[in-house]
Amino acid sequence: MQGRRVVITGMGCVSPLGNSVESTWKAALQGRSGISSISQFDASQYPVTFGGTIKEFDSEALFGKKESRKMDVFIQYGLASAIEAFTDAGLDGVEFDVFRAGVAFGSGIGGIETIEKNHDVLRKSGHRRVSPFFIPSVIVNMLAGHVSMHLALKGPNIAISTACATGIHNLGFAARSIAYGDADVMLAGAGEMCTTELGLAGFTSARALSTRNESPEQASRPWDADRDGFVLGDGAATLVLEDYEHAKARGAKIYAEVLGFGMSGDAHHITAPSEDGEGAQRAMLAALGDAQLVPGDISYINAHATSTVLGDQAELNAITAVFSGPGSLRGGSLKMSSTKSMTGHLLGAAGALEAIFCVKALEEQIAPPTINLHRFDDVGIDLVPNRAKAFQGRYVMNNSFGFGGTNASMVFGACS
Repeated sequence: MQGRRVVITGMGCVSPLGNSVESTWKAALQGRSGISSISQFDASQYPVTFGGTIKEFDSEALFGKKESRKMDVFIQYGLASAIEAFTDAGLDGVEFDVFRAGVAFGSGIGGIETIEKNHDVLRKSGHRRVSPFFIPSVIVNMLAGHVSMHLALKGPNIAISTACATGIHNLGFAARSIAYGDADVMLAGAGEMCTTELGLAGFTSARALSTRNESPEQASRPWDADRDGFVLGDGAATLVLEDYEHAKARGAKIYAEVLGFGMSGDAHHITAPSEDGEGAQRAMLAALGDAQLVPGDISYINAHATSTVLGDQAELNAITAVFSGPGSLRGGSLKMSSTKSMTGHLLGAAGALEAIFCVKALEEQIAPPTINLHRFDDVGIDLVPNRAKAFQGRYVMNNSFGFGGTNASMVFGACS
């Protein structure tokens, strides 16, 4: 990445595996599934009755009843993850220039639950009963707004919404804001809460979801020959990005460095990727070029792989094309996993959570597994089936690809 060096100094998350980075990462390494039956409403009438929902999250205990009423759940999840990351970075209670500290947060869909509830109120009781907090609760940029207000961050304030690529796009533009000198610190990530009645209805109508109602924990199975669709998941994740010199001067712990960011567009189809994954290839190559690395430098990839028949194969085609040069696959030693097998697909928040998985994998030199992977082709890459595996390397990659043909890829490296 050209310009100033950008490092990661803090992380936070709310996920189907746990409401912190520590609990989420521990569960991921154990290969535990966070998928279960939906309980927040009666889903028995739907073709799909399960998802990657958040457990034991109490927004009123965190923010109070009055403040919670002003935020859709996707904002609550995002703000909780941001507070954890801010504290983890050692920024809580210390002095820093708030005019050079900003936010970049998005959501793939936004406040769909609040839209549902207020639409019901409108139809039953009339327009005067619609909440005055309705609009500020549902618009995507209010996650960034609440984080900036809660933490008094007055630098750049942006919100990118690019479907399932949202998380990485926000991380990428936050990193560039620092690299270009617009900020010294950026909190970046995404939040999502779509396991609602309308969210479930929309995705089931599109026939995008797995229908393994009898075995939810086995439903998300990226690359497996028996995969039948993705699992809808909720959650949020935040990373604190910081100018290297700024972080070093205050003695911050540095997890990793953001080395490369790449983007592309498919211009192909509203939901499906091209069979050869041509757009994904260009995004990965752009990220590698930005990092000034070659494919053979990468030791681990956290793949987008959602557990759909077409999408998983297209990404595999793209990755094998990019990483098939001399020595690139290193005799099958390249590790690649899909943590969506455990979390489900967090839509806009997926890339941000998976960035945390990449950073933790790099830090601890261990790749989290792809669970439920039993029947699959040998593609010359270790797909880390069912159990975590150690690896050795300094560079990892994170992929996210979204509806509308929007692609993003990011490269992280050990900081030296």
